[in-house]
Amino acid sequence: MNDFNQLFTAHVTDHLTVAQALSGMSAQIRPLADAWLAALHAGKKVLFFGNGGSAADAQHLAAELVVRFRQNRRALPGIALTTDTSILTAHSNDFGFESVFARQVEALAQPGDVVVGISTSGNSPSIMAGLKAAKAAGCVTICFTGAGGGACAPLADLVLHVPSDVTARIQECHMLVGHVLCDWVEDAFSEPQA
Repeated sequence: MNDFNQLFTAHVTDHLTVAQALSGMSAQIRPLADAWLAALHAGKKVLFFGNGGSAADAQHLAAELVVRFRQNRRALPGIALTTDTSILTAHSNDFGFESVFARQVEALAQPGDVVVGISTSGNSPSIMAGLKAAKAAGCVTICFTGAGGGACAPLADLVLHVPSDVTARIQECHMLVGHVLCDWVEDAFSEPQA
């Protein structure tokens, strides 16, 4: 494909097709928003993790909670388990990468926290291990994944299945839904508290 316009149009068209399919999934996505909101209202936190582009998405969503999405309000406890290079490298060197998120969940998660594992394929061993550790810690587990869900989906209490098998489209829609969830939570915390 040597025509940039053709390439650009193909990507935009594919994105819009997946986003349109996602727009009919409000009933499946609402429980994720409610889980975040319930945990944050109860003084709990939301922990995120993923690999590669999903690691960046984890950091992005944690930042939206701690800093803000669109409105000024108090800081909300969001933690990305993908950011501490000393922990990531020490653990991976000493124990291997597969348990790098599980170890941090063991250290930081408390019962009632929400733990979000992000995997486009749904088959990442480190995400599966992190979700298992979160379940053992008494957390609400959420998986952001693609159409098939992979081996991660059965490990989570709630699952976002983006209706695509294309990594780029899945990642784009993970952020779209993540922004919706941040907006929902932020609006609740921006309202005057009684």
